[in-house]
Amino acid sequence: YVYWRTTSTLPPVNQLEDFIPGLILYLAELYNIGMLFLSLFVVAMPLPRRKSAPPIPADAPTVDVFVPTYNEEPELLATTLSAALAMDYPAGRLSVYLLDDGGTDEKCNVDNFVAASAARERRAALQTLCEGLGVTYLTRERNISAKAGNLNNGLANSSGDLVVVFDADHAPARNFLTETVGYFDRDPKLFLVQTPHFFINPDPLERNLKTFKAMPSENEMFYGIIQRGLDKWNASFFCGSAAVLRRTALQTTNGFSGRSITEDAETAITLHATGWNSIYVDKPLIAGLQPATFASFIGQRSRWAQGMMQILIYHRPMLKSGLSLPQRLCYSSSALFWLFPFVRLTFLVAPLFYLFFGLEIFTASGAEFIAYVFSYMAVNLMMQNYLYGRYRWPWISELYEFIQSVYLLPAVVSVLLNPGKPTFKVTAKSEELGTRRISELGLPFFIIFAVLALGVVATYWRTIAQPYNADTTLVVGLWNILNLLMAGCALGVVSERPEGRGARRFPVKRRGEISIDGRTAPIVTENVSVDGVAVRVLSKGFDTLPLNSKGEIAFQTSIAMPSGALPVRIVRQASDEKGLVLGCRYEPSEPLHSRIIADLCFSDAGIWSDFQKARRQNMGVVYGTLRFLRIAVFQTSRGLSYFFGLYRFARSNPARKAAE
Repeated sequence: YVYWRTTSTLPPVNQLEDFIPGLILYLAELYNIGMLFLSLFVVAMPLPRRKSAPPIPADAPTVDVFVPTYNEEPELLATTLSAALAMDYPAGRLSVYLLDDGGTDEKCNVDNFVAASAARERRAALQTLCEGLGVTYLTRERNISAKAGNLNNGLANSSGDLVVVFDADHAPARNFLTETVGYFDRDPKLFLVQTPHFFINPDPLERNLKTFKAMPSENEMFYGIIQRGLDKWNASFFCGSAAVLRRTALQTTNGFSGRSITEDAETAITLHATGWNSIYVDKPLIAGLQPATFASFIGQRSRWAQGMMQILIYHRPMLKSGLSLPQRLCYSSSALFWLFPFVRLTFLVAPLFYLFFGLEIFTASGAEFIAYVFSYMAVNLMMQNYLYGRYRWPWISELYEFIQSVYLLPAVVSVLLNPGKPTFKVTAKSEELGTRRISELGLPFFIIFAVLALGVVATYWRTIAQPYNADTTLVVGLWNILNLLMAGCALGVVSERPEGRGARRFPVKRRGEISIDGRTAPIVTENVSVDGVAVRVLSKGFDTLPLNSKGEIAFQTSIAMPSGALPVRIVRQASDEKGLVLGCRYEPSEPLHSRIIADLCFSDAGIWSDFQKARRQNMGVVYGTLRFLRIAVFQTSRGLSYFFGLYRFARSNPARKAAE
């Protein structure tokens, strides 16, 4: 049609004003057709799913496990180190190192006496922990280059063929090494095997909107789709943890890169540019903790955004020599993604310029706007649902981007103005929320909501005062209402609910026995988490117990370790037709107890895969949109109730308080 309109208005010269726009439209249509065929080609091309890892060779490479830490609690570190020690691997070929950056000589000798004393106590406590577990403790003189410098200190004081990195809160499953190490024997130029990060606690959005059990987590889009796509082009990159790296590859680039505050992606792009390869294994093989509070969540994402902007500025992926064209595009896309705050906030404020000031942001009638924009939105939603419906519900990407944009925009701008300004900040671990409250970063979202609500009033006034522009005003008003729903949902995100049970419980069946007050009875575990276990007592003679009773449980472990019992405290109990169920909280007091907990919680990665699969349900565009609208309306009212103090806080009874 565009071709016909163009050729039917060929010169004489006085018709050039018709010919040139037609030619531009013609070229635009050719571009759209080309992109459509490219999209169909990409969609038709299946993403890679790697088969099981090759078996570990007879002469298994030596492996050094690095667990870098800065300010994490010893109890958290004990669980991660115990899980690392329990990984299946030939005897004598595995070494575990705790890299402590919170007990460096610099921190132990700082002028602030209180801080110096705390650093010395931390160093002594962690040295005792490592000695009890059989782990090597390492620290250094000064805190230089943050996490990258800490990892490089580990490289300088170890000699394993392969290096495994786990964050302090990332506990591996027993089969982590058997699912990853074999790939290195197949490809001598392989520098990285990366696995996904699986989290056993909800992020602030999931916790405050209560979607953790039903909705795929935000990170599943990245690890389930994007990393697999990057892997197809040999561009999957190091994500800072849950990865195995080849020492000889790291030595060619003087270890982990530390120029940016995202040492992981920077290390990967440097090694890819020198001809090394990477592999992504799409199996959850570690269980970690996400930021619990909205403030910590924003702090983590700000670091990621600033680090990727530094990589974009320092390394210029599109121009970096040594990278293939697909790798250039992949790294550029990963970095440019973090510019979304500019687009998201523009989309937020654009309708307000028309509603408040009458500034036209498009030249079209309301009908034309609906015909073009609504059809685009419908097709866009259907395509997203077709490609990613099992990994991301409709409108959830927009919500995640919206709640981050307010704070990520100044963070990104600061890097663009001064690339060397950002400094590495450790994400808080094991935070607890005991009361309902508005996040300390929540005020801007209430202000935005109020301004958008005024936009609704302005829509009504402009429709009455300027009836000749009513169709345009109504279209822009609907746009503003969509933003208002998104902002209302954000009010629920920044209205922090009590933490309650911080970690998700997973079903684990182990037989054992419980001993309380000299009485012993057989038990079977019902479910476990990193902080407690539910057990069913298999004895009719075991009656109810007072809350806070202390006892011990013993059960068969999945690996050989010294026998022992795990101290517990009874925090809740319930009876059913099958008998008595006790909710127990761990009370570890020695390294062996941490090893027992790790074996109970992290021995079977299949449980995590089953949990992920249960959440990966495609809701469809219509039902997903309706569900989002329902969530938005409820969370708006909840957020406003928190803000004005109208929420009736439930009185906690002693049993519930003990359980939490």
